[in-house]
Amino acid sequence: MIIQLKKNIDQSQKEAIVKKVNSFKYESNEVKTQKGTYLIGIGTKEFDIRQIGNMPGIADIHIVSDSYKLVSKKWKVDPTVIDLGDGVTIGHGDLAIMAGPCSIEGEEQIIETVAHLKSQGIKIMRGGVYKPRSSPYAFRGMGIDGLKLWYKHAKAAGLKIITEVMQVSQIEPMLEYVDVFQVGARNTQNFNLLDALGQVDKAVMIKRGISGTIDELLYSAEYVFSGGNEKLILCERGIRTYEKASRNTLDLNAIPILKEKTHFPVVSDPSHGIGIRRHVESMALASIMAGADGVIYETHANPAKAFSDGQQTLDFKESEQIIRKMRATHELLSSF
Repeated sequence: MIIQLKKNIDQSQKEAIVKKVNSFKYESNEVKTQKGTYLIGIGTKEFDIRQIGNMPGIADIHIVSDSYKLVSKKWKVDPTVIDLGDGVTIGHGDLAIMAGPCSIEGEEQIIETVAHLKSQGIKIMRGGVYKPRSSPYAFRGMGIDGLKLWYKHAKAAGLKIITEVMQVSQIEPMLEYVDVFQVGARNTQNFNLLDALGQVDKAVMIKRGISGTIDELLYSAEYVFSGGNEKLILCERGIRTYEKASRNTLDLNAIPILKEKTHFPVVSDPSHGIGIRRHVESMALASIMAGADGVIYETHANPAKAFSDGQQTLDFKESEQIIRKMRATHELLSSF
């Protein structure tokens, strides 16, 4: 059960609602976000919500059977649109394209990539300054100094920044320079990190875990929302299966299923999803046809010299092509 409280509710009204909820053998949990205050009722006994729905201080009430309550579409039918400011949004109706290198490598690379994205009308730049790598000897990012350098050039060009945060201690120093915090596949069930991101007023994109189920991704999102942050984006980035012909198996099934289950935007990552440069375009277009609200992919001026993930990274010419085709595909789909 989700109870939306009115903004002008007084303490006595709130206490009366909690008491009434508890009388039905439901546990009540208060959640305050950037947009409102909710009471989440957890219980199994069935009752007529009209017994509580007309109480003073209640704006709306919904019965949600899913274990993940706040991210469920069963109470919020209208899609949530994530507003990053300056007219940049992710969500219902528009196609959000996010592109950039796997890793931020230096100022020259930043300037080249910013110029490429700006020439193509892209508003969101991806990149990693903290990189979780399978080998401890691989390049692991430029850290906060790289982020500050990146921010300087991105801000001057009017680009928003999406980058991965790996641990709680990184959030505060990164906060000023980030528009979207990315939770990577390895951290999807890092619940301390999810709790901490619930307390910031910045958008959070959660990638599906390496072997995670769709429901597990939704539970991860519920952690962030219940912590107070309802600026959420979900990302299908491929899962680990027995198949060895590609880096991962991009689960296109997940896109329409997530769109059916949640009101939050769903984004696809074909670069990690298939891990093979020549097939990234096909999977990006398929993702759009499956209903994705956006695509995030990797591009670099010279993928052969990229510090990481060069085998799945598009050069700028390939990037121009995929952008043109993605926009045409989205326009075609919108015309149906």
